[in-house]
Amino acid sequence: MPKIHAARRAALAQRLAAIGADAALITDLVNVRYLTGLASSNAAVLLPADGPAVLATDSRYAGTAQRECSDLEIVIERAVESVLTERAVAAGAFTVGFEAQEMTVARHVDLVASAADGLSLVPIGTIIEDLRAVKDESEIELVAAACAITGEAFTAVLDMIRPGVTERQIAVAIERAMVDLGAEAPAFDTIVASGRNGAVPHHVPGQREVRSGDLITIDCGARVGGYHADMTRTVAVGPVSAWQREIYDLVAGAQAAGVAALAVGAVAGDVDAASRDLIADAGHDEHFEHGVGHGVGLQIHEAPWLGPGRAGTLQDRAVVTIEPGIYLPDMGGVRIEDTLVVRAGSGAAAPAEPLTTISRELLVL
Repeated sequence: MPKIHAARRAALAQRLAAIGADAALITDLVNVRYLTGLASSNAAVLLPADGPAVLATDSRYAGTAQRECSDLEIVIERAVESVLTERAVAAGAFTVGFEAQEMTVARHVDLVASAADGLSLVPIGTIIEDLRAVKDESEIELVAAACAITGEAFTAVLDMIRPGVTERQIAVAIERAMVDLGAEAPAFDTIVASGRNGAVPHHVPGQREVRSGDLITIDCGARVGGYHADMTRTVAVGPVSAWQREIYDLVAGAQAAGVAALAVGAVAGDVDAASRDLIADAGHDEHFEHGVGHGVGLQIHEAPWLGPGRAGTLQDRAVVTIEPGIYLPDMGGVRIEDTLVVRAGSGAAAPAEPLTTISRELLVL
């Protein structure tokens, strides 16, 4: 993938020139991987606005870096940040952009103290995160592969969900199935929220045993090649009560409305409103407090953000989730979530492409 990573670095270099930075010091490890392909616990990239990038990492990752990043100059040094700022100043790059949202105050102080005279560190904001919000086809393929494994793992454990099984047992079974099916790891800690616990959006699965009459919200995802999947389904065990069916159908309708609102150029806040307004009009505004969705990629939550009042617009090849929910205190809840890719021409005439394809109908087990 050297050509893909080189293209990403070229796009970033253009943006650096536009803000007047001579170079950027990239220290967020997710962004380092995005720009170089190297996954490590200690690495940084120096990217001049005009010139070749330099990757620094320590001896633990030397072989991996040489194999995966053969198109880059590689410096093997544990103090990756200081060695790269020294290289920047030596090359005449005195205005260096840095990732203020990632770098701690203590590291910034140390970096400035050790730098040569004349170095100016300026924040570059979310330039790289904005680039990552638009996926290339290789990224979409990895997310799709993660979504396929997620769906298979979810389906594989349905037969075990019955009264007497604990939330934790279900969560562990899903995560084991994802790895057995080829995932490198779960994308995040699986959520299994049964009965009253379904009123807590990010409930941690525990020893509560499933009971007849429960709704169970299962939020899970696999990770493949560093890319994440995110899917939520709510299933029923035993008879479904009137209130459960009512909120399930309402959330399903709200999710369909959010999906239909996805289109290139759609305002993020408008996509959120498409789902939220249906829930609010039914009297459940206070029972849906999180945003309707988010971007998915090298991180499980990343740009673009689909929430109330968000002003950004969706671009071609944005990969996002739509996940409305209703959470009734002391009763339970429903959430339905899919990962989708927005394509040029999507919208009412050509809905966004779902990467999670498990049925959205209420499964009664």
